[in-house]
Amino acid sequence: MRVLVTGGAGFIGSHLCERLLAQGAHVICLDNFFTGRRENVEHLLDFQNFELVRHDVTEPIFIDVDQIYNLACPASPIHYQYNPVKTVKSNVMGAINMLVLAKRVGARVLQASTSEVYGDPTVHPQPEGYWGNVNPIGPRSCYDEGKRVAETLFMDYHREDKTDIRIARIFNTYGPRMAEADGRVVSNFIVQALRGQELTIFGEGQQTRSFCYVDDLVEGLLRLMAAEGRHQPVNLGNPVEFTIRQLADEVARTIGREMRLVYQPLPQDDPTQRKPDISRAREWLEWEPAVQLAEGLEKTVAYFRERLRLDRARHTPEPAPRELSAG
Repeated sequence: MRVLVTGGAGFIGSHLCERLLAQGAHVICLDNFFTGRRENVEHLLDFQNFELVRHDVTEPIFIDVDQIYNLACPASPIHYQYNPVKTVKSNVMGAINMLVLAKRVGARVLQASTSEVYGDPTVHPQPEGYWGNVNPIGPRSCYDEGKRVAETLFMDYHREDKTDIRIARIFNTYGPRMAEADGRVVSNFIVQALRGQELTIFGEGQQTRSFCYVDDLVEGLLRLMAAEGRHQPVNLGNPVEFTIRQLADEVARTIGREMRLVYQPLPQDDPTQRKPDISRAREWLEWEPAVQLAEGLEKTVAYFRERLRLDRARHTPEPAPRELSAG
């Protein structure tokens, strides 16, 4: 099985590449390294059935593969708002190029969509049949609407050309290899806590999120790709809901210190509630998350603690050699 993973050097993509290699697949990891990091996949370079290709999904490419996981797109607000036009192009042109490739070589193709297609939801929890409440001209719309258009393209290619598609709506995911400066709440809290800083909470901290550990998410992606005839979107996320303030308390407990909190205004269009209805994933894939937040945070904190230690070591100058006296 030859498998292409776009965005394969990213947080989720690198974990997916690992699992695919463990299953015996030949993996082609494609990334332009805008947000992906070579170090995420360096440990895979010695595998004979692993290839790393530097390429931007907004440009066409031909690779003969059996499956395509299209994960390529900045996923944190800091990154996708940095260049919103590029974000839209990554979503739309990236989807078109991967669909054209899938059609040409007869591959099954999975689109990594997002819970952001639901916007600031008026239905809670969010089932796949909910059409969402998205601001089409706001600062987040480059990502939200870009992902919605990508879903449209996938369904149109399926209806018109019988392309074998899968659509995963990914809810908040966390774990090792998250970037420490990507602006996502789990990495923000952990890095601030480990550095002895105040935890930044937007609004009053009563907005809710559901946090899925990366290993569970990858298992869901693999099961969705393997499922036959499942062309409708599928929510993949943890249905256990936490307020942001509760998450701050969990991070403090994991690290073992009291935290000072600082409050800032809520960003525009930031969802007030986020919780997946995973009935479809349970029925179609026999999937649901197994890792509880406390366990996942322990592993994620350990990763960031080591990463920050290595960063400090790299930036600490060597002591100057002492001169010996002639006496």
